[in-house]
Amino acid sequence: MANPKRRHSHARQGKRRAHHFLTPASLVECRQCHEQKLPHRACPKCGYYAGRRVIEVKEAK
Repeated sequence: MANPKRRHSHARQGKRRAHHFLTPASLVECRQCHEQKLPHRACPKCGYYAGRRVIEVKEAK
């Protein structure tokens, strides 16, 4: 089994990990209630997707 001959420096380790950051979730505006929602998903506030109601949403009391 292959083993490393020399240890990698912190700089090299950091360069490798440069792309391991989190990206913020992209949000779009719901056409019905104008709330922010995830794209290609039904709106959790009003239950609409692509102009029609697809889920029943309980109203908050």
